Amino acid sequence: MEFIRHPRFKRVAEIAPIQLTERDREIIRTVHRHRFLRSTHVTALIGGSPTQLLRRLQRLFHHGYLERPRAQIDYFHRGGSQPMVYGLGSKGAALLRQESGSARRDLNWSLKNRGIDRLFLEHALLISDVMVGFELACRKFGRVRLLTCDQLPLPDELRNHREPFRWQVTLSNRHKLGLIPDQVFALEFADRPPGRNRAFFFLEADRATMPVVRQNLSQTSFFRKLLAYEATWTQGLHRSQFGFHRFRVITVTSSRQRVESMVAACQNLERGHGLFLFADRHSLAQTDPLAYDWKVGRPQDTARLFDS
Repeated sequence: MEFIRHPRFKRVAEIAPIQLTERDREIIRTVHRHRFLRSTHVTALIGGSPTQLLRRLQRLFHHGYLERPRAQIDYFHRGGSQPMVYGLGSKGAALLRQESGSARRDLNWSLKNRGIDRLFLEHALLISDVMVGFELACRKFGRVRLLTCDQLPLPDELRNHREPFRWQVTLSNRHKLGLIPDQVFALEFADRPPGRNRAFFFLEADRATMPVVRQNLSQTSFFRKLLAYEATWTQGLHRSQFGFHRFRVITVTSSRQRVESMVAACQNLERGHGLFLFADRHSLAQTDPLAYDWKVGRPQDTARLFDS
């Protein structure tokens, strides 16, 4: 069958009719779960023929089930081949609302996806890079299951909250800091006893858009996040608010040099240095994140996630 090239970011009326399959529904659910995915992400997660899957993604876009954010248009103007990025479209949102039987707020993303800017998209794709890597690694390993944010066991008062993982801490100098992790997930280990078989993680996807350290806490910095997580651990908020027995903070950033700067910043913390794990995105992409030697918030120390 000849592959017909249609406009990348404009839907066409003459696209062939579509009969949704179960794999189409799985694609739509997968894209929604991650907010934005490259076509290469979808291929890795769904499996099957990459060529056929690309054709299916194209048809799902032209029929309105998926969106192609225009913020990525700069990538194609630079020339060369780039994987297309997809988000949830209006028909995809309607399909998922019908499946769930509720008017879920997060399905309104289908309207927001059209107007996002390039910086937001690049940040969202870094989160997807990390989370897709974890999902594929868990599938490969077999004895570890990834629990995504909506699968975590939360207290009833947080279960249907719009932003369950948004909280505030107060430091000893009465300075208040707010926290919203970029992603929250858990690894469930099949060979550990109940009650000790889950490790919880807060993910920070850092694109080096803010300084690591600044002169005062009223200014945005990565060190301010470190202080807020340290206070969360010290004050036991992870237990009282989320029911997590323990947690670690995973940061994936832009370069090895920035990792070293973050590890150095950890030395200014009073305690909790072992809470923090760091990796640069390029090194992490070359290996299995479960087998990766993450830098710890102590000089020269490394750890694997099986140690959590």
